Amino acid sequence: MVQPLFIALTLSVFLGKLAKVPSDGVPYPVFAYCAMVPWQLFSQALTESSNSLVANDRLITKVYFPRLVIPISAVLGGLVDFAIACCVLIPFLTFYRIVPTAKVLMLPIFVLMTALIALGAGLWLSALNVQYRDVRYTVGFLVQVWFLATPVAYPTSVVPQRWQAWYGLNPMVGVIEGFRWAILGVGKAPGHLLAVSVAAIVVILGSGLYYFRRMEASFADVI
Repeated sequence: MVQPLFIALTLSVFLGKLAKVPSDGVPYPVFAYCAMVPWQLFSQALTESSNSLVANDRLITKVYFPRLVIPISAVLGGLVDFAIACCVLIPFLTFYRIVPTAKVLMLPIFVLMTALIALGAGLWLSALNVQYRDVRYTVGFLVQVWFLATPVAYPTSVVPQRWQAWYGLNPMVGVIEGFRWAILGVGKAPGHLLAVSVAAIVVILGSGLYYFRRMEASFADVI
């Protein structure tokens, strides 16, 4: 709860107040925190799932069970913190007198998309981490770069229109825009971005599952 809140407040001071970054007509603090909630779920789920196999090495070598359970449980664990962070969002909306509309019913879809993105990338990284232990040291850097490439601190409107489709290949773009649209009612429904994001999720999750299952038999020997 504390981490996304303080990051959102820091962004509000340096980017909202000093740099005057646009926020699509929404007060910058709630604009930033509304994006930090799904981003925190994604970053935590990705970090935990990528290290989940190595962290449970003794269990893997002693008991046989579907190894896929481990990264999935790591992703599901992040939903608890996500629920708490959502509760903190309510005072933000109350303070700025923002009343969500029926669009908020779309939130479960965006939460599911966030979990699937983290799971797909986590399957890749967790399997690679078993083979190459240095992978875990790159996860933090990957999350930081991914954060900068995602419209958490800025709106997608600052990205030129001709680059929007390519920008949507980052599946978290459609998710973040979807959260803001559903909760804050900002702009139109991010249809084209969501379409590209869904396609990217299918590729990431599908390839992650394929690679994970392909390497699964060797986990107990290598780990």
